[in-house]
Order: sequence, then C-alpha cells, then structure tokens
Amino acid sequence: MLKHVPNILTVIRLLLIPLIIFYIFTGNYILAFIFFTISGITDIADGLIARKFNLVSNFGKLMDPLADKLTQIATLASLVLTDIIPIWILLVVFFKEFIMICGASFLYGKDVVVYSRWYGKLATVLLYFAIVISLLLKQFELVGIWEQVDLAIFTLALVATIFSFVMYVKDLYQKGFIDKQDLKKEVTVDKK
Repeated sequence: MLKHVPNILTVIRLLLIPLIIFYIFTGNYILAFIFFTISGITDIADGLIARKFNLVSNFGKLMDPLADKLTQIATLASLVLTDIIPIWILLVVFFKEFIMICGASFLYGKDVVVYSRWYGKLATVLLYFAIVISLLLKQFELVGIWEQVDLAIFTLALVATIFSFVMYVKDLYQKGFIDKQDLKKEVTVDKK
C-alpha cells in the first residue's frame, strides 16, 4: 500500500485543481487558499515519501511535475481572469513551463529524468507564496502597500523562474543531453 502513496497524493493534487478554480471564481478566497495549501503540502509529502522509501515510479516521474504545473497555471489563470493579478505574470510562467514540458517530453523519450534543483524549488516556493498572499489579500480586502509587496514577491518568483530555466538548460548542455553533434546529424539527415 505504501508504494502507492506518492501517486495517490499526486492524483489528489490533480483533483484539487477544480476546487481551487471554483473557489477563486466564486470569491471564496479562504477556501481557495486552504485547497491550494493542501495541494502544496501533498506536493512536498509525495516527494519526501517517494525519495525516503525509494518509491519513484514512471507514473510519478511524469504526473508529479505535470500536477505541479497544472496547479500553478490553472491558479494563475484564475487570478488573472478575476483581475487579481496582471496577465504578464501568467504569460511568463506559462511560456517557461511550456518549454520545460516540451524539453522534458523529449528527454523522457531518451530515458533521461530531470530532477529538481534548489533553484527550481526556490522558484516554486516563491510562486506559491505569492499566490497565497494574493488570495489572502483579496479575502481580507487589503490594498495599497500590501499589493505592492505581493507584486514584488511575484517579480522575485518570476526572476527565480527564468533563472531556473536558464540553469536547467545549462545543466543539460553540460551533461551532454543537448549535444551539438546530434544537432548537426539531424541537420545532415534532413538535407538528404
């Protein structure tokens, strides 16, 4: 039974997405905050359990990061559509995640697993923190300086997000997963 716990937590995270969206759109930001926080806790728990008990599975390798990205994008999109945050925040995160998913899919086909690094975790923590602050500010109708603080945290999260993207690409290049010789071979094959 224990071997399925990380995957069950991942599925729970996926099931929480509609609840988070629903409560944002209905203006119940406390419940959106609660379900978003539960989602974050299940994310931490499934990673800790999977690593501690060596319960890494193919399902988890694929679905865990997907659940994270869907939660972030869906929540940010809901915050944009309800005029809580500006659209540029969503666009930066969306394009970074889109490129990362495409890259991960390519590497998955080569049996390469990209593990999260400190800079990726920092970006995720800052983004989650900024979202939580947005939900609480909206719930308690705090404006002025608090909105500027939240925007500053989002900006830090986006800087960390872009930095983590650059570092992942650099890391893959240094390890040889992005190989100039392979790129030349593909070009040569295309010319025939």
